[in-house]
Amino acid sequence: MEKNMLKPENKIFKNLYNQLGWEIDHAIKRDDWKDTKNIISKGREWIINEVKTSELRGRGGAGFSTGLKWSFAPKEVGSRPHYLVINADESEPGTCKDRDILRFEPQKLIEGCLIAGYAVNAHICYIYIRGEYFNEGRRLQEAIDQAYEKNFLGKNACSSGWDFDIHIHYGAGAYICGEETALLESIEGNKGQPRLKPPFPALVGLYGCPTIVNNVETIAVVPTILRRGGKWFASIGKPKNTGTKIFCISGNVNSPCNVEEEMGIPLKELIDKHAGGVVGGWENLQAVIPGGSSMPLLPKKICDTITMDFDSLIENKSGLGTAGIVVINKDQDIIACMARIARFYKHESCGQCTPCREGAGWMWRILDRVVKRKATFSDIDLLSDVTKQIEGHTICAFGEGSAWPVQGLLRHFRKEIDSRCRDEPLIKKRTNNPYLVDQHLLENKNA
Repeated sequence: MEKNMLKPENKIFKNLYNQLGWEIDHAIKRDDWKDTKNIISKGREWIINEVKTSELRGRGGAGFSTGLKWSFAPKEVGSRPHYLVINADESEPGTCKDRDILRFEPQKLIEGCLIAGYAVNAHICYIYIRGEYFNEGRRLQEAIDQAYEKNFLGKNACSSGWDFDIHIHYGAGAYICGEETALLESIEGNKGQPRLKPPFPALVGLYGCPTIVNNVETIAVVPTILRRGGKWFASIGKPKNTGTKIFCISGNVNSPCNVEEEMGIPLKELIDKHAGGVVGGWENLQAVIPGGSSMPLLPKKICDTITMDFDSLIENKSGLGTAGIVVINKDQDIIACMARIARFYKHESCGQCTPCREGAGWMWRILDRVVKRKATFSDIDLLSDVTKQIEGHTICAFGEGSAWPVQGLLRHFRKEIDSRCRDEPLIKKRTNNPYLVDQHLLENKNA
């Protein structure tokens, strides 16, 4: 097991628990802003190739190659300026990694913004932060001000010859604005609703200009990767699942925490070693949501051996997502837990796509009926059908994110669901509309 432990010298976030001070002078002692000018002087192509060599995949949930995304930005700046946008919305339930980076390691993010901005020809960066992160935003602004005072930002930033400015933009607490194009709409002052793609933001993004959107953690690890080399980062973890990752462990564990560990660490080791184990012991484990609330849960038998990386979780019909691990033990009503998640997605759907707008409500109402033992077996068939009608039929991934948790519940806990259902009533009232379901569901849809 010890071979899976991340060596202390390979940790990127050395102040994740604020033991060493968040201010810029403390950050410089931890080697932040070291050789930044020299890194930039090596040129855009070298920076992008080094990030590609590291095999860094986006830490916001999608897991797309960061170096490849940067290479999509036009090489030359035409009549339209380029922008860099940092997604600090972090509205995914169960996820709070970016929050601690903003509070305790802000200079890593700021330095990463400068380097990434140079790499994609952007002079201006917007950090989109969720409205509820008021204190974190204030801390980040202080950190940005400190960087300006040392001439690490602004005109001729870090003596690199590159002008670079960072602005903070507060959201208003909408989950959908974590989707990159909805985020761009929100910055522009519009309603936060996703855009159709293509065109992709790398070509037509903020204000119709080429824009690269990255997650906080993704950008914050870039300076360390460039200082220590892409091959160093690629040597940690597993092939195509490289480097370190901040895991958020919450739920029924003895010591909920954020911890930086090696990609590919076994889930059981992660929970036992860093979170004090499952409340009631490992045998009391019922299920784990491995990557924030939008990822399908995994039952105990899979959790016994699963490793925490993109590919292993996809093979088991789930996903790493944001690595927000939510532990659910046998003391919990698993169906009620999923009903609460379904209610969240019903509330947060932006309403632009009919399958998601209507389907998210249906999923919650049916699960609520199951919890109250009022559902019939045909309701569960309908529930499964609704998830499939949402999945793949929406503009953005929010639709899948609302359907996957319910699919995971149906896949692994169908017996528990069926045990709470009853047979069909002998006489069923049907509406004249074949697309509507049994009258008893319609009568209780607002229950």
